[in-house]
Amino acid sequence: MGNTSPRLVSRLKRKKRIRKNIFGSQDRPRLSVFRSSKHIYAQIIDDTKGVTLVSASTLDKEFKDNKVEGKKAEIAKTIGSLIGKRALDKGITKVVLDRNGFLYHGRIKSLSDGAREAGLNF
Repeated sequence: MGNTSPRLVSRLKRKKRIRKNIFGSQDRPRLSVFRSSKHIYAQIIDDTKGVTLVSASTLDKEFKDNKVEGKKAEIAKTIGSLIGKRALDKGITKVVLDRNGFLYHGRIKSLSDGAREAGLNF
């Protein structure tokens, strides 16, 4: 891996540990969350077909048009509600949360709370 930070190595180890137990089926797809220092991304994935069903991020045109400002956790909550609404439009109500090796607090927790408030069950 070369010159990789210990934080990244730890996250990737957690990611492996989590992903060996989580699998998104057609009945219950996987809600995958990734956060960078500036943006947050969420996808609902059907692992049996290998297809992304719904996605939302801070780079979406719909999100940028609303011009949501505030703390990163508040922005993550709006992304969670956005992906929840899009999922309900596609008929998806139950998902499995894949936090991608990130700890469940801060922006990840805010996103999942927003998705739950929008109507997703996990």
